[in-house]
Amino acid sequence: MKIFVDTSALYALVSIKDINNRVSVETWEEFTQQRRRLTINNYVLVECFSLLQSRLGLESTVCLQSEIVPFLAIDWIEEKQHDAAINHLFTANRRNLSLVDCASFETMRRLGIETVFTFDEHFRDQGFKVIP
Repeated sequence: MKIFVDTSALYALVSIKDINNRVSVETWEEFTQQRRRLTINNYVLVECFSLLQSRLGLESTVCLQSEIVPFLAIDWIEEKQHDAAINHLFTANRRNLSLVDCASFETMRRLGIETVFTFDEHFRDQGFKVIP
């Protein structure tokens, strides 16, 4: 089973101050022990790097890159997927739904991924199975 990994889970994994850190670490350890196939897209990676760097500093991005990214398959968003994500964002017309979320939905649907490691309820709203 492939699992998509969202920014909220990655941030919680790196930030010991995050309310979801413990759960995120436990879930991540379970995934790596079971050798789960974990996927992200490049938009999630950019968002996560930006968030970590601005809130926690550059060292946290080094941790992400060296200790977590090697376990992730990165799906690269191309023009067609970007356009579909933009369309989804405009169609949804929801202020708190991000382009990165919409791009993630598109990636998951295109790759046939039904499960996501996230703390963001937007994925559940889209019909995906959410872990934890």
